Amino acid sequence: MKTRRDVYQAIADPTRRAIIGMIAGRPHNVNSIAEQFDMSRQAVSLHVRILNECGLIIIKQNGRDRFCEARLDRLSEVSAWVDQYRKHWERKLDALEIYLDKLKKAKYGKQKK
Repeated sequence: MKTRRDVYQAIADPTRRAIIGMIAGRPHNVNSIAEQFDMSRQAVSLHVRILNECGLIIIKQNGRDRFCEARLDRLSEVSAWVDQYRKHWERKLDALEIYLDKLKKAKYGKQKK
Protein backbone atom coordinates (compact mmCIF):
# COMPACT_ATOMS: atom_id res chain seq x y z
CA MET A 1 0.00 0.00 0.00
CA LYS A 2 1.43 3.36 -1.06
CA THR A 3 1.34 6.12 1.54
CA ARG A 4 -0.37 9.27 0.35
CA ARG A 5 1.91 12.22 0.89
CA ASP A 6 0.76 15.78 1.34
CA VAL A 7 2.35 19.19 1.16
CA TYR A 8 2.69 19.35 4.96
CA GLN A 9 4.91 16.26 4.96
CA ALA A 10 7.02 17.85 2.27
CA ILE A 11 7.69 21.08 4.12
CA ALA A 12 8.17 19.36 7.49
CA ASP A 13 11.75 18.50 6.59
CA PRO A 14 14.42 21.26 6.48
CA THR A 15 16.25 19.62 3.57
CA ARG A 16 13.10 19.62 1.47
CA ARG A 17 12.41 23.25 2.39
CA ALA A 18 15.96 24.08 1.29
CA ILE A 19 15.44 22.26 -2.00
CA ILE A 20 12.21 24.17 -2.62
CA GLY A 21 14.03 27.43 -1.88
CA MET A 22 16.82 26.47 -4.24
CA ILE A 23 14.61 25.67 -7.21
CA ALA A 24 12.00 28.39 -6.59
CA GLY A 25 13.99 30.83 -8.71
CA ARG A 26 14.93 28.47 -11.53
CA PRO A 27 14.96 24.75 -12.27
CA HIS A 28 18.00 22.72 -11.20
CA ASN A 29 19.08 19.26 -12.17
CA VAL A 30 19.18 16.62 -9.46
CA ASN A 31 23.00 16.51 -9.47
CA SER A 32 23.33 20.26 -8.84
CA ILE A 33 20.82 19.97 -6.00
CA ALA A 34 22.72 17.03 -4.48
CA GLU A 35 25.99 18.99 -4.57
CA GLN A 36 24.52 21.52 -2.14
CA PHE A 37 23.93 19.00 0.65
CA ASP A 38 26.20 16.96 2.87
CA MET A 39 24.38 13.70 2.15
CA SER A 40 24.36 11.04 -0.51
CA ARG A 41 22.83 11.67 -3.91
CA GLN A 42 20.45 8.82 -3.11
CA ALA A 43 19.22 10.65 0.01
CA VAL A 44 18.68 13.85 -1.97
CA SER A 45 16.85 11.86 -4.65
CA LEU A 46 14.50 10.55 -1.97
CA HIS A 47 13.73 14.12 -0.87
CA VAL A 48 13.15 15.11 -4.50
CA ARG A 49 10.82 12.13 -4.96
CA ILE A 50 8.77 13.14 -1.91
CA LEU A 51 8.51 16.72 -3.18
CA ASN A 52 7.40 15.37 -6.54
CA GLU A 53 4.80 13.07 -4.97
CA CYS A 54 3.42 16.02 -2.99
CA GLY A 55 3.12 18.11 -6.14
CA LEU A 56 5.58 20.79 -5.02
CA ILE A 57 7.96 20.06 -7.87
CA ILE A 58 7.81 18.43 -11.24
CA ILE A 59 10.68 16.58 -12.82
CA LYS A 60 11.38 17.09 -16.49
CA GLN A 61 13.76 14.88 -18.42
CA ASN A 62 16.14 16.78 -20.71
CA GLY A 63 18.49 14.33 -22.37
CA ARG A 64 20.29 12.49 -19.57
CA ASP A 65 19.48 15.16 -16.99
CA ARG A 66 16.42 15.36 -14.79
CA PHE A 67 15.47 18.94 -13.96
CA CYS A 68 13.35 19.86 -10.95
CA GLU A 69 10.97 22.74 -11.34
CA ALA A 70 9.03 24.29 -8.43
CA ARG A 71 5.23 24.26 -8.34
CA LEU A 72 4.73 26.71 -5.50
CA ASP A 73 0.98 27.10 -6.03
CA ARG A 74 0.55 24.03 -3.80
CA LEU A 75 1.90 26.10 -0.91
CA SER A 76 -1.32 28.15 -0.99
CA GLU A 77 -2.90 25.26 0.93
CA VAL A 78 -0.38 25.81 3.73
CA SER A 79 -0.81 29.57 3.55
CA ALA A 80 -4.58 29.26 3.97
CA TRP A 81 -4.14 26.93 6.94
CA VAL A 82 -1.63 29.27 8.63
CA ASP A 83 -3.78 32.30 7.85
CA GLN A 84 -6.63 31.05 10.03
CA TYR A 85 -4.26 31.00 13.00
CA ARG A 86 -2.79 34.37 12.11
CA LYS A 87 -6.29 35.84 12.24
CA HIS A 88 -6.90 34.13 15.59
CA TRP A 89 -3.75 35.65 17.10
CA GLU A 90 -4.49 39.06 15.63
CA ARG A 91 -7.87 39.02 17.41
CA LYS A 92 -6.17 37.96 20.65
CA LEU A 93 -3.55 40.70 20.36
CA ASP A 94 -6.20 43.31 19.52
CA ALA A 95 -8.13 42.29 22.66
CA LEU A 96 -4.94 42.53 24.72
CA GLU A 97 -4.24 45.99 23.34
CA ILE A 98 -7.74 47.15 24.30
CA TYR A 99 -7.32 45.68 27.78
CA LEU A 100 -3.94 47.38 28.25
CA ASP A 101 -5.40 50.70 27.11
CA LYS A 102 -8.15 50.34 29.73
CA LEU A 103 -5.55 49.61 32.42
CA LYS A 104 -3.47 52.59 31.34
CA LYS A 105 -6.51 54.91 31.40
CA ALA A 106 -7.54 53.59 34.81
CA LYS A 107 -4.02 54.11 36.20
CA TYR A 108 -3.60 57.63 34.82
CA GLY A 109 -7.16 58.55 35.78
CA LYS A 110 -6.40 57.73 39.43
CA GLN A 111 -3.10 59.68 39.41
CA LYS A 112 -4.75 62.92 38.22
CA LYS A 113 -7.16 63.07 41.15
